[in-house]
Amino acid sequence: MRIRDAAVASAMFAVPADAARAVIAYSGLDVAEPLPGRAICSLAFVRYADGDLGPYHEFAVAFLVRPPGSPPPAGALGGLRAMAGAGAFIHWLPVNQEFTLEAGRTIWGFPKEMADISMDLAGRVQRCAVRIGGRTAIEVAVRPGAPVPGGSAAPRVEAYSCMDGVTRRTPWTVTPSDVRMRPGGAKVVLGDHPVAEELRSLGLDRARALSTSTVGHLRMSFEAAEEVLR
Repeated sequence: MRIRDAAVASAMFAVPADAARAVIAYSGLDVAEPLPGRAICSLAFVRYADGDLGPYHEFAVAFLVRPPGSPPPAGALGGLRAMAGAGAFIHWLPVNQEFTLEAGRTIWGFPKEMADISMDLAGRVQRCAVRIGGRTAIEVAVRPGAPVPGGSAAPRVEAYSCMDGVTRRTPWTVTPSDVRMRPGGAKVVLGDHPVAEELRSLGLDRARALSTSTVGHLRMSFEAAEEVLR
């Protein structure tokens, strides 16, 4: 499956590892800890303009995780090794179109659900709000940073997901352009939806982002999903 053009804004946060571990325990995976006791949670919103699943909006909550079966890294360089070998576990993935919802759930086992996702990627601050059943789950604002030279991003991502007790791995290949990054630069507001309470348990309404990034144009390809845990 190919995405020919998308735009992305994202923010990375250091959150308590035990809290993150509790959130994703159902997957059988464990979080990576770049620093002892800290895990990485990423919030991202994506506007898909041209792709095999049609145009749609998407929001993602993801965690850096260790590959299944890998031992916890030890030693002074353990945190760096954890980051280098980590994959992205997609914990929550609301979308605003039915076709991508069904395809994502049935083909790759991505935890997609329908939501009202409003998005503004044209202003000086890029914004997204996710509402489900009339209740606000989350609002995120990202302030773009400085341009990043091309070729600095990793071309391949190991994405993990879990549905109905089955954990799968899906390799992605990504080609970004018009990339900007900065330290900090994000504001998160959590609402009264149950998902907001889960995110609040991670401290995301109080934490300062480690970094934020925006991608003006992104091309991606998704390979077939592979079952790794049941």
